[in-house]
Amino acid sequence: MTDTLAHVELTWIEKRIEHWIRFGPVAHEQILDRRRRILSFPPDAVFAFLRWAANDYGTVVSCIDIVRVTRPGEPYQTVPFVRPGGESLLRQTGWPKVRLVLEAVDRIEATGIDPVDVAPEHWRHLHNRMLAGQTPRPYTRDRHQAWLRRRAVS
Repeated sequence: MTDTLAHVELTWIEKRIEHWIRFGPVAHEQILDRRRRILSFPPDAVFAFLRWAANDYGTVVSCIDIVRVTRPGEPYQTVPFVRPGGESLLRQTGWPKVRLVLEAVDRIEATGIDPVDVAPEHWRHLHNRMLAGQTPRPYTRDRHQAWLRRRAVS
């Protein structure tokens, strides 16, 4: 069973390296030491993975990935610190863009929808609109209901 899971290595070194999961259904957690742990996610799970790093002069990396765990045999993209990888639904770098994604997640949660259940197309839409410098459409309860109906018939 464990070889069907995606494993995400999280590191927390205060004011230097911070990796964390914003949302996602964790299937297993392995604590390596007080600064590192590995979270595992089942196939088809969607999770948001944030990475931040700094040096003596300030932030050097600020990145968010929203990833769907692929099933064995499915193609996947590599994502740093995620083994083996997954289907990349959204990737943004730079704190202003990461903050916009986190605000979008907060708005989705404010409507009572778990971000794990959001249509994958919405994360791709958000990614593409942000890359184009355009305002993305909000994810509404109506869009969510339409996604749930499409998923039920496919």
